[in-house]
Amino acid sequence: MINPPFDPQPLPLPEMAKTPIRNAMSVDVEDYFQVQALVSAYDRSNWEGEELRVARNTERLLDLFAQYDVKATFFTLGWIAERAPGTIQRIAAEGHELAAHGYEHTRVFEQDAAAFRADVKRTKAILEDLGGVPVKGYRAATFSMREDVLWAYEVLAEEGYKYSSSVYPIAHDLYGLDEAPRFAFRPYPGCGIVEYPMTTLRKLGRTWPGGGGGYFRIFPYAFSKYAIRQLNRNEAQPYMFYCHPWEIDADQPRPVGVPFKSRLRHYTNLSRMEAKIERLLRDFKWGRVDECFVGASTPAFGEAAQ
Repeated sequence: MINPPFDPQPLPLPEMAKTPIRNAMSVDVEDYFQVQALVSAYDRSNWEGEELRVARNTERLLDLFAQYDVKATFFTLGWIAERAPGTIQRIAAEGHELAAHGYEHTRVFEQDAAAFRADVKRTKAILEDLGGVPVKGYRAATFSMREDVLWAYEVLAEEGYKYSSSVYPIAHDLYGLDEAPRFAFRPYPGCGIVEYPMTTLRKLGRTWPGGGGGYFRIFPYAFSKYAIRQLNRNEAQPYMFYCHPWEIDADQPRPVGVPFKSRLRHYTNLSRMEAKIERLLRDFKWGRVDECFVGASTPAFGEAAQ
């Protein structure tokens, strides 16, 4: 498949008339042994032998969201959905958005077009069968949408997806497309998919990450609170937050031999994460990705989100 040149087409930003702005809460549903930082410790061929902890941790997040009447988007691995069908059914039944995260957390640039198509097609079918709802959203494993795999957007459109949230517009050793716009865009003219990038802030002449995950766990809560307020007040746009079920699981297994940087990224402040998320739920208004960004896309996506 021919890879189109990266020629981002920023979309008109929605005018946020409501106060406070409703920000997007998202969860990447994967387990501790599936993350990129720990690939040296957990071989994919041995996943079946690892303790599955994702269902109980996702249920804890669902309970927390229910307590604060928050609806979120759950970008879910097909591999997990097959092994925790009750959790998937609860996500859909409680009015959250069910979206795809690929089948088994394979980065986009590690697949050719045929393998990627099979992956996203399979995952969509699994999630829709279990949840009984249409799956329109996709988030690439480890934000792995890069300039050399823009053909993947065409595949997503052909397979029935409407939007992606797979780009982090920063420079990073594991991911990042720092040339990308900070807000909603189409990667090239005529692209059938809208990309909703992870949240960043512009300060001191550079772009800073701020969408959640390890940044949220490691930095003080005051940093995230400031970032969200700045984005809502100064740029009048929703904040895209993300977390993982394993991030609230301080008792997860800790294999030996994991490099220091990976240990720092994965294990720092796990015991504090749930309480910090609860503070977010108290301090700001939250909703599903497909609801928070309607108005920044085409009528086709707006119809799909209704």
